[in-house]
Amino acid sequence: MIDYRKTTVPVWTLATGDVRVPALGGDEPMTAERLAELRGVLACLADAPIATLEVHPLPDELDRSRGIPLDAVSPLAQHLSQLITQSARSSPVAATATAAGEGLYRMVVPAKVAAQFGQGIVRPMAAKGAGGGIYGALVNSRGITAQAKFVPVGKAAAAGGAGATASVAVAGSAALTVAAPLVLMAVAVGVSANADSKRQQAIEHITELLEQLHEQKLDDEHSELDGCRDAIDKATAILLDQGKLGFSLGLDSAVHAINTALGAADRRLARWQSALDKLPDDKAVEIDTLTKAFPGVDDHGGRFRAHLELAALALALKRRVVVLQAVEHAQSDPDNLFENFARALKSDQQRLDKLESGIAGVLVRLSVLELARPNGLRPVFTTGEVDRLMRVAHRIHRLGDGVMVNNPATDVAIEIARDKDGSVVVFPALPAQA
Repeated sequence: MIDYRKTTVPVWTLATGDVRVPALGGDEPMTAERLAELRGVLACLADAPIATLEVHPLPDELDRSRGIPLDAVSPLAQHLSQLITQSARSSPVAATATAAGEGLYRMVVPAKVAAQFGQGIVRPMAAKGAGGGIYGALVNSRGITAQAKFVPVGKAAAAGGAGATASVAVAGSAALTVAAPLVLMAVAVGVSANADSKRQQAIEHITELLEQLHEQKLDDEHSELDGCRDAIDKATAILLDQGKLGFSLGLDSAVHAINTALGAADRRLARWQSALDKLPDDKAVEIDTLTKAFPGVDDHGGRFRAHLELAALALALKRRVVVLQAVEHAQSDPDNLFENFARALKSDQQRLDKLESGIAGVLVRLSVLELARPNGLRPVFTTGEVDRLMRVAHRIHRLGDGVMVNNPATDVAIEIARDKDGSVVVFPALPAQA
């Protein structure tokens, strides 16, 4: 068993522009709690976004299938390699930690900065077969991170500054490094991986539901949405290699299909909200009344649940497209990378957040409804009525499980596994554990 209590973790403080901030970090080792405090203070004081980057030993067992692989010549891998090489020349701590050539790099973007991307862009992912559990960070902040000592890397040249020119920020501490392209690429790939993980979950759920429903219209809607993946994957690969998108990719037709599905989700949401508004506030609702407005809500594989999953799939695909558009917009102005990226991302994300929050609100309102037995002349319940009422009530109340409405902004962790050949795998961006 490895004793991580003696682990020394190098930490780079990365800025996305030339900024002036007080010398808060110094060169002394710090705890994980102190690092989180420092990150928050820097985010408040600096004019440009500030992030931190840690390097940990690469775990022996790592599920790389959840991430997006990039080869050693990709811009993200090159920027990271440049940072490692230049830091090792002036920092013994960084040189020792990166000598093996491989490692798990963990970038944390403060909540203030993450809020620029929209509230719904990063959410915990449900772990398959974990009984409602969620995936946590690969390096748990209460495991390795909490017991390690973090040492700032000082006097390090930048991994490509704003406009892809290396520079050290004008600041009170030499540990502050300008690395706009590195932060931009890490956020873009991490957010894209997060959205793709949501897409995979939605696909699994929809496939199971449609096999039970046998509804051709919904099956066609699902097929059209799932067919967008190829164009999005190709566009992602091209943009992350700083290429140019062309009409031959079919991205325009994919976006049209996604927007059509989002339009359907908007219409369904409006009907659901209207139906809920018509229900009485002061008395229980009959099951038959509820199922008339929400067909299949009482069934595990009902049409209502299929509509929910189709909306989730459309949202996940659209979030990937929005990231692509933001990256393309930012790369068109290399002297203003991160600002363009954040601005383009936020405006579109707000529209998606509104739809997602609306659906979450419907699920919460449904989950707190009180159900009544069917009206009739008989003064008592039959055994079948009792069983159905209990079964449906349980399923309705479970609709609110895991739903997050207007969740507060949190620090975002993006983890990057780097191999000896310089290639990387970027894992889905997740809320950083406190």
